Amino acid sequence: MDDLSIQQLVESISLNSFGKPFRHKASFNSRLKTTGGRFMLASHNIELNFKYLHEHGLEELKGIIKHELCHYHLYVEGKGYKHRDRDFKELITQVSAPRYCTPLPSERKQNRRVKKRQIYQCTQCQQRYVRKIKINLSRYSCGICKGKLKYIGELAPV
Repeated sequence: MDDLSIQQLVESISLNSFGKPFRHKASFNSRLKTTGGRFMLASHNIELNFKYLHEHGLEELKGIIKHELCHYHLYVEGKGYKHRDRDFKELITQVSAPRYCTPLPSERKQNRRVKKRQIYQCTQCQQRYVRKIKINLSRYSCGICKGKLKYIGELAPV
């Protein structure tokens, strides 16, 4: 599927589902990573992620097109076009467009971060401290007894 066929698909979905023409440009954007598509406020164009067509099929892409067309038509009419606006939520349910797109399996693993935690313990009162980053032990002391801290180790990733 190329940009010409995606333009025709967007125009036909706009007429069939919304009863209004789409008068701007629709195209694929290969730089989109985690989103299915986006509506550009400045140019009124719609950019779509080609990976959704490849990995989830045409029906998922049609849902994303409907979602972006909701943003488009509401913005052109001067109504609430953002996700939190009532007009947007009502139009999404009317045209049965998805509110969010299905995450890509190829991107899902890359977006997860391993959260390491550092454990410190006071040498006097045995109070434990868990921190996200390592601290300078010569600059910090126990908040309870002002004793010296010692590094215990890394906590298992959460």
